[in-house]
Amino acid sequence: MDGDAAGLGELQSRLQHRFAQPRLLQRALTHRSFSSEHNERLEFLGDAVLSLAVSSMLYEQLGSLAEGDLSRVRANLVKQETLHQLAVGLGLPELLRLGEGEARSGGRRRPSILADALEAVIGAVHLDAGYGAAEAVVQRLFRDVTISPGMQAAAKDPKTELQEWLQARKMKLPVYRVAGVLGAAHKQTFDVECEIPELGASERGIGSSRRAGEQAAAAAMLLALKSRTR
Repeated sequence: MDGDAAGLGELQSRLQHRFAQPRLLQRALTHRSFSSEHNERLEFLGDAVLSLAVSSMLYEQLGSLAEGDLSRVRANLVKQETLHQLAVGLGLPELLRLGEGEARSGGRRRPSILADALEAVIGAVHLDAGYGAAEAVVQRLFRDVTISPGMQAAAKDPKTELQEWLQARKMKLPVYRVAGVLGAAHKQTFDVECEIPELGASERGIGSSRRAGEQAAAAAMLLALKSRTR
């Protein structure tokens, strides 16, 4: 059975964190197609914890890099592809709790679902034992990931490019919010709004996951901003 006690125990051993509240871990592995008690709020929290923990790690390890370059390296480390690989290494595919339709359509192998679940697990550790414990988990997860200044040469994704555009103009970061979720639980699309309050600007994007929707919204915002400045 998915998410059985033995499997959860092995996962905690791999994380090197024993949950005082095991239900948090179970929820982190529960997709919205399985239950209304799903992992999306934990994913939201874990995304923020992961970003801070990776930022701290890069600040210490890459002391010669400027802010924009650090942002680019961080984008490489927290992108879906990297998180998907880490999730597979932890054995998350076998532990995910998915609805029948999502399971049949290959949800256990879907990078977006696995990346989101990993963020939810990090969020669960934070709620269970505080930021220090969650940061330690993130550091262990990235222990074998090569981190170098050369990563800054990778192509920028729209969210990173938009962040750098705003930072160069001393403006606050954009606000992303899910405006709507469409479709059946196993085949959803996310309508995401990207807002820059200082400019009174707002754009929308559609994606197969919250993460993809945010990237689409950021791309739309960049296009709008560049059109303004021509």
